[in-house]
Order: sequence, then structure tokens, then C-alpha cells
Amino acid sequence: MIRTTTTGSTATVTLCRPERHNSLVPELLEDLLAALGRARNDARVVVLTAEGRSFSTGGDVRAFFDASEPQRYAHEVVGLLNQVMLAMMRLPQPIVAAVHGIVSGGSLGLLLASDVVLVSPQVTITPWYSEVGFSPDGGWTALLPDLIGQKRTARILLRNESITAEEAVNWGLASDVVPAETICDRATTLASEIAAMKRGSTAFIKRLLCRDIETIAARLEDERSSFVEQFLTAEARAGMAAFLGEAV
Repeated sequence: MIRTTTTGSTATVTLCRPERHNSLVPELLEDLLAALGRARNDARVVVLTAEGRSFSTGGDVRAFFDASEPQRYAHEVVGLLNQVMLAMMRLPQPIVAAVHGIVSGGSLGLLLASDVVLVSPQVTITPWYSEVGFSPDGGWTALLPDLIGQKRTARILLRNESITAEEAVNWGLASDVVPAETICDRATTLASEIAAMKRGSTAFIKRLLCRDIETIAARLEDERSSFVEQFLTAEARAGMAAFLGEAV
């Protein structure tokens, strides 16, 4: 579910579950954790990208709905996502994300944990939590308010609004808008430029910008606890069923 290629000093990590819009399931998140671990030793910069029409649609609602042990499954998925985000932030190597298409739910966390985020003009970032009946995860409450403001975040979450590519850049969530056909090339070029800089300097820049990781970890754990609590309600079950077109 994850493909890693290394060219020179750049490791490109690609989400490879396009048939399910790269939705986040335990296997993909575990593979992503392993890929980040390898990149620590094999690269100076990491490029994060995805196959298919979507970057990632967050947690797989079908997998959540069909889980035989719902509490265990929800706890595992959000816990693994939190581990991935923290691993990305703690990685000494800068991470450049090349993001296209749909970003929804917890997959926002992959953008929040990256250091440079390029988005294609067609990108939309949508929470979906209040529509489906979930509690936010992926840093929507733990990290996003510090970037774009608490009131704006509240409005987006409560009304299930989408963030456009232009808004993502203007609000500090993304770095630049790049045409979809050239975004991966631009990310690779940018990664090479960063890799040419002094390694110790880039590592300290990242570390100093990623302050208070333990506080972030605690906030992410709060998100996980709240997610599991709400996920086990009849409201969430009905919301998933309606989203999937299933009978409760």
C-alpha cells in the first residue's frame, strides 16, 4: 500500500491504494510508518505523494462500518494515524508533500505534519465529521486552529465546509499552488534544492519549528479518545449507514 523509491538523496513515499482513494486503513498506516523509518537512514529529504484521483479520503468509512470489533478498530486506526503524524514531525529530514485531488477527514494530518505542502488547483480539503457523525481526528482540532485560527476552524468543521487550494495557501496550510501535471516534478526539484543545503541546519530548522511535540501528542490522544467515544454511538452508526447507502 506504500511504494518507496530513492533517487539520490530524496526518498519518494507514495500512497498506493487508489481503488479506495488512498483511504487510511491499518495496513497502509503501518506501511507508512515503516517507510518513514527507512527514510531516516536512506534520505536527506522525503517527498510524500499519492496515486490515483485523490490524495487521501481519510479513514475508510466502509472499513469502519464493517469492523467486527468497532472499538478496537477505531482505537487502532486513529492511534496509528497519530503515530504517523508524530513520526513525520520528529523525522530529521524535511518532508515535501505533493497533494492533488480530494483530501478529507484524518488525511489532513499528513499535510499538517509535512514541512512544505504543494497543492494542485483542484485540491479540496473537507472534514466530513459533522456530516457522517464522527469526532475530528488527524489534527483538525489539535493543530489546524494554530494555523488558520480557532473560529475559522470551528466554522469549517461545524458546517462541513471545504478548503480550496487558494485558501490553503492564503491561510498558511499549504506553501504553493502548482499545476497537477507538474506537481510531482516540482516537489522533487524542491526536495533536491533542500537536500543541497547543510544537513545540520535543515534538521535544526525543522526541530525548532516543530516545538511542543509532547503537547501535540497529548492533543492528538484527546482526539483519539473523543473519536472512539463518538464512533460507538448510534448517531455515528446511522451516519455511516446513510453515507454508505446502507440500512442500519
